[in-house]
Amino acid sequence: MKRIQKIAVIGGGGRTGQYLVNQLIEKGYPLKLLLRHPENFTIQSPLVSIVHGDVLDAHAVHELVEGCDAVLSTVGQRKGEPLVASGAILNVLNAAGGRPVRYVVLAGLNVDAPTDVKGEETQKATEWMRSTFPEIHADRQKSYELLAQSDAGWTMVRVPYIEFNGDRSEVKVSATDSPGTRIDAADIAAFMIAQLTDDTWLRKAPFISN
Repeated sequence: MKRIQKIAVIGGGGRTGQYLVNQLIEKGYPLKLLLRHPENFTIQSPLVSIVHGDVLDAHAVHELVEGCDAVLSTVGQRKGEPLVASGAILNVLNAAGGRPVRYVVLAGLNVDAPTDVKGEETQKATEWMRSTFPEIHADRQKSYELLAQSDAGWTMVRVPYIEFNGDRSEVKVSATDSPGTRIDAADIAAFMIAQLTDDTWLRKAPFISN
């Protein structure tokens, strides 16, 4: 496996993303962060450089990914704004330009994969998302299809309800169904970072929970 030298982070200014950034800094990784509002970003470290821009701007994403060996994304849909999931993935894949960039992206339970055997609770959550936010659901599903059809070294991490206690605990992982109903953002961050040095879930979409 190629050693990761520098990491691009998308969504690092968000609630889950800040856990991710702090843990990456603790591990000593040099980072490039794509931020729409860098003036509001409070994490300070000499390991962090900032690219000012939006993930839906192809030029900004190209600047972000340039020189990086991995991309970690926790970007979520913004209320009242253009659909982001599939557009972000297209921009990252295009910016990588066929280079072997490790790409780990966060998603919800509602995304379907061919190997899924979703239980009642997970299926209920999926159907709720499909009926309540059909456009967002379709866009997130499209993001999975784009990854699956690409040659990229991707992992899509699917999670249930996110808590923000910062408490680390056991993480359960499944290829077929969500093993639980909640997970802490600190554990999401740790699992995503672990994918940088572990190919167990390469080109797969595991469910994780506490």
